[in-house]
Amino acid sequence: MTRLIDVIEAQAQRLKAAGVAFGHGTTNAFDEAVWLALWRLQLPLDDLDGVADRALDEGERQAIETLVGERIASRRPAAYLTGEAWLQGVPFTVDERAIVPRSLIAEPLVDGTLDAWLSDRTQRVLDLCTGNGSLAVLAAMAWPEVQVDAADLSADALAVARLNVARHGLQDRIALLQGDGLAAVAGRGPYDLVLCNPPYVNAASMAALPPEFQAEPGLALAGGPDGMDFVRRLLADLPAVLSAHGVLVLEIGHERQHFERAFPRLQPVWLETSAGEDQVLLLERDALSAA
Repeated sequence: MTRLIDVIEAQAQRLKAAGVAFGHGTTNAFDEAVWLALWRLQLPLDDLDGVADRALDEGERQAIETLVGERIASRRPAAYLTGEAWLQGVPFTVDERAIVPRSLIAEPLVDGTLDAWLSDRTQRVLDLCTGNGSLAVLAAMAWPEVQVDAADLSADALAVARLNVARHGLQDRIALLQGDGLAAVAGRGPYDLVLCNPPYVNAASMAALPPEFQAEPGLALAGGPDGMDFVRRLLADLPAVLSAHGVLVLEIGHERQHFERAFPRLQPVWLETSAGEDQVLLLERDALSAA
């Protein structure tokens, strides 16, 4: 008898030996093999223990091996193969038109950390560089009374975001807007909260990205020589569209050194996430204006 868990362990070894890169929903070969195998068999993705000893027929085994083989050969993120990714337990439709949802901003958004900077005056939220719309959807879920604008330069990404807004029945509370940075929302402020996971990868890091990350739209990743091209424009223009009590939550990944070099006068609040305390920051309007 061929058990599911035995096939998963064998496929994890294939992934590990092939040297594929992770970071699009999983961090290791075993979890990636679990995701691909359970998805291929249309089994619940969160119940490996319940199905680990399930006997597989030859067709099922081959189907899993073929999918893992495609993952290895194509070096495409698993989410592009399955058409779905999860962020904070919420499912999102995804394809090559948008990056795979993984923003660390989702953590303080969902766990209530950001609530300390909000109040009953919080009515308007902007998710800038929304990509597939995941942060906009999570914000609308977290704060049922707010209206959310979700903006992106990419019409392709917004097409994916539209699928996710509809998937979660939030068409009445999330507006999708196309444009370059804050130009997309001209005349629509002020905003009480701006969430932004912008293109911030510096040029040297872009050149060294594994194929899985290169499979994503470069427009959503590349931030110029020091990764701060978009952020410079954003911070210069943002006070004009923030309300008096408004705040910005910004993800900068591994670029803290470049951020602090570019903005030496800013003193942000660094928010703790699963990746540490130096990848997501918060700035209040007064601090932005003063700097």
